[in-house]
Amino acid sequence: MSFNKITLVGNLGRDPELRYTPQGTAVCSFSMATNEKRRDKSGEFQNIATWFKVTLWGNQAETAAKYLVKGRPVYIEGRLRIEEWTDRDGNNRQTLEVNATDMQFLGSGREEGGEYATHHDEQDAYSGPPMTGSTAQISNSASIPASAAASVPPPDDDIPF
Repeated sequence: MSFNKITLVGNLGRDPELRYTPQGTAVCSFSMATNEKRRDKSGEFQNIATWFKVTLWGNQAETAAKYLVKGRPVYIEGRLRIEEWTDRDGNNRQTLEVNATDMQFLGSGREEGGEYATHHDEQDAYSGPPMTGSTAQISNSASIPASAAASVPPPDDDIPF
């Protein structure tokens, strides 16, 4: 048995980009950074940022594109993958990519009327009134009916863009 799950809390590095597959599935991508403080050789604290490329699918993708903006804090869970590539100068590079399965807005994030924006449909686990407070959860980890199994994102190799 194997397991690949990553949990990130960080800030968006750019506004989300929303597009659709030829089959009409929403795909949203953005960069986000996590920060940690480390002492350098002289003993001074330095902020170290680690960057991730995050991809969301379906309803979460549309919600993220609608409410997330550059700099906004967000909680992401998903599967981690390392993409290796060569830059223009011939240097080998790596990108940390996360295929997100869960997202939570963090911070104040209040929209019109002082309530968080929430998205509801038959696949959402949350069916109560709009959430208020410091977080709002948008999740695809709820049990999905067999008829909706076709909406599960394709493997990265099958993405047409």
